[in-house]
Amino acid sequence: MESDPKRAEPVAGPREAADRAADAPADRPGARRGARLTVAVAGGTGTLGREVAGELRRHGHEVRVLSRRSAEYRVDLATGEGLADALAGCDVVVDAANNPSSAKGARLTLVEGTRHLLAAGAPAGVRHHVCVSLLGCERVPVGYNRVKEEQERLVTEGPLPWSIVRAAQFHELVGRMFTTAGRRRVLPVPGALLQPVAAAEVAAVVAEVAEGPEARGRVTVAGPEVVNARALARTWRSLTGRRALLLPVRVPGRAGRALRAGALTDERPDYRGSATFADWVMSQRDASAR
Repeated sequence: MESDPKRAEPVAGPREAADRAADAPADRPGARRGARLTVAVAGGTGTLGREVAGELRRHGHEVRVLSRRSAEYRVDLATGEGLADALAGCDVVVDAANNPSSAKGARLTLVEGTRHLLAAGAPAGVRHHVCVSLLGCERVPVGYNRVKEEQERLVTEGPLPWSIVRAAQFHELVGRMFTTAGRRRVLPVPGALLQPVAAAEVAAVVAEVAEGPEARGRVTVAGPEVVNARALARTWRSLTGRRALLLPVRVPGRAGRALRAGALTDERPDYRGSATFADWVMSQRDASAR
């Protein structure tokens, strides 16, 4: 049976903080499920942001796509330019922005961007800040993950009610890495355990969290299977028909040990996606063949 690429199923329900929010009385400020919301999606033109914006629109909400390339709500997260106008009248902010190009770029977008979103959101009347983060970021001590940790700290210590959705690596990201490396006919792959998930399935969870009351907690989303990155590379190579030499890479030190031990996975995520990496690769292959 073909898996539904649009919905991640709850495993055991959101964890304690989210449970408390879900049980909140209907008249509690912020208990807005079912109401039409105005939601600003930072990074709304990116891989996840596009999916989140589409999901929220399908649910009947007004969505403002914030990015440097947005036609209507052009903002610069690094400087805060344009945020005051873009957030005026918004109920919820979803921060799906990302910039993995460099450590400096990541810090400007994720850390400084979060500071500016929170600072602009409070006077604008935003009632819920939803941050998208990385599953296991605190367990793998590398530059980008430390930036994500700092971003989370700013959110939890900030002036707005918050929720954090921690997602595993997207199928789209894994596939893009293999495609880029495959052009050189070599696939350098570390011995890491991953639990990739489709961006559309993560987006469905982010939208659900945005619609609900502020959880003041973390919700985790991961794929249906834990797989070694080298097995994912072999799957990609087999299903795409690309000829590329698989080159094992050993990541040294504490970070390497954490990756090999599955630090970026979760045996019991709050939401588990249904589409495997193989499902996703085949769906992309079939779509390009049409």
